[in-house]
Amino acid sequence: MNSQPPNMHQEARPVIRQLDEAAANRIAAGEVVERPASAVKELVENALDAGASRVEIAISKGGKALIRVTDDGCGMTAEDLPLALSRHATSKIDGSDLLDIRSFGFRGEALPSLGAVGRLTVTSRAAGFDGAEIGVSGGRISPVKPAAGNRGTAVELRDLFFATPARLKFLRTDRAETQAVVEVVRRLAMAEPYVGFTLIDEDEGRTLFRADAEQGELFGALQTRLTRIMGRDFIENALPIDASRDGITLTGFAALPTYSRGAAVAQHLFVNGRPVRDKLLTGALRAGYMDVLPSGRYPAVVLFVSCEPHQVDVNVHPAKAEVRFREPDMARGLVVSALRHALARAGHRSSTTVATAALGVARTEPTLGNLTVSGAYQGDYRPVFDRPSPQAIAASLSFQAPGFAEMPAARVEPDEAAPSVDAPLGAARAQLHENWIIAQTGEGIVIVDQHAAHERLVYERLKAQAEMNGIARQALLIPEIVELAEGDAARILGVADELAELGLVIEPFGGGAVAVREVPALIKRINAPALIRDILDDLADQGSSERLRARVDAVLSSMACHGSVRSGRRMNADEMNALLREMERTPKSGQCNHGRPTWIELKLTDIERLFGR
Repeated sequence: MNSQPPNMHQEARPVIRQLDEAAANRIAAGEVVERPASAVKELVENALDAGASRVEIAISKGGKALIRVTDDGCGMTAEDLPLALSRHATSKIDGSDLLDIRSFGFRGEALPSLGAVGRLTVTSRAAGFDGAEIGVSGGRISPVKPAAGNRGTAVELRDLFFATPARLKFLRTDRAETQAVVEVVRRLAMAEPYVGFTLIDEDEGRTLFRADAEQGELFGALQTRLTRIMGRDFIENALPIDASRDGITLTGFAALPTYSRGAAVAQHLFVNGRPVRDKLLTGALRAGYMDVLPSGRYPAVVLFVSCEPHQVDVNVHPAKAEVRFREPDMARGLVVSALRHALARAGHRSSTTVATAALGVARTEPTLGNLTVSGAYQGDYRPVFDRPSPQAIAASLSFQAPGFAEMPAARVEPDEAAPSVDAPLGAARAQLHENWIIAQTGEGIVIVDQHAAHERLVYERLKAQAEMNGIARQALLIPEIVELAEGDAARILGVADELAELGLVIEPFGGGAVAVREVPALIKRINAPALIRDILDDLADQGSSERLRARVDAVLSSMACHGSVRSGRRMNADEMNALLREMERTPKSGQCNHGRPTWIELKLTDIERLFGR
């Protein structure tokens, strides 16, 4: 049977044509301006590049009908305006070094792209010059004419996508588009605490967002700005981050694990002041919070990565939301280590919002609510392993005492020898229902979940022992051969040293095959080919993998869970106080291995309020 391939038909050869400027601008607009929020982002960034100290944004119909951005920046002259509407015309760079980017904009595409798909009017006045105005509608530019105005620039965009009506069908509701605009302005306001921002909805005549310019040194100004935007709860439960390594600096705030969210909506990352959504950095966040967050929870952070422009390429996407680091491992390692050190320094701290939730369910009605924090670790693997007995682990802890089963329910009377209530977690006063330790502090009471707290203590001790002695490895009698593509084999062998530290030893076996020689002794049943391929997927998606570390930690966590003080065990006063002191000395003891809080504090003022005092 003779049949021609579909691309071998006898029609005339296609003719190559040069697209006209209007079509080219509309295509460019599709890359730069995805929705009204994209237009707001480009215009506000232009205002910031112009040195504005105040930016006002007005929208209508979610930005579909109107976007107006007014600033008090340096402004433009009548001669500048036509050039500003030309593609690839910019004052930000001279084109000699595309890696030396020190401004938000640099492509020279925003204004001509917006003018190609909407009705754009630009009014501007530079110091010492008369004001001028220029308009463009669907790509057709009108002549420059005189205009009144203060120093700065006002850009008005009406009827977005009127020239490309098909794009309007892909926009969401006015409310959804408005929310997207608010989020863009919030993120830019975080990056520029010394600039005032106002966002107004002209349809309803109300202010959607407002942040006055902050005063003081940078870190203090940033903290004040974040309090306005993220809320006081975030700052009260956030840890300051300030670390640097080899020319890269990381600053900002990272919230405690117990102040987590159900989605990644509170993760704000900036590179050289530019808001980004970078997979490498979000992967570093997951690694930094790896063993302190329950499944399905996400940390809240505002982090700023700063480095020389030549160390990061921002010219990898028209929207400029993605970046590429020259040394990605260094940037990722800085984020992971800074977060882990900050969480370790936080010690026993727990989120204040946990206590607020507890007070929220304390009611005087007959039916009382229950405070539950769920989210136990659900890993990808369920290994079978030999666990040490709970008695063996309990015997290794200094505050364990024999014969506890015979002790009565504890009620500790304060005396002169009792621990001071001035300690961070106070002095134990009672044990309720053989699970909850009640401690008295100078300002209220602390309620401790004895099992969850001890579980974290044992887990941290097991991890420290594993770090000191290394992960024990079990040699396979017959090495397991895993067939891979040559590129995948090279990628997995590139991290062989890191895998060996976690107990997985692999070697090249010719072609695209690798041989698994040893596996972690803790994990008794392991599907090496599946694990290798999962690690490869992580490397391809994130540039790194914490999968094997997560499996080892999951085993240690399970060992700690089974070897810790159980619910229902009676403890005496010395044991309870020893547990409190150990919590104060142990990193990350504010949450258990599954991310649940280990203790809450109720202030006297809050308790008195419950009783109407």
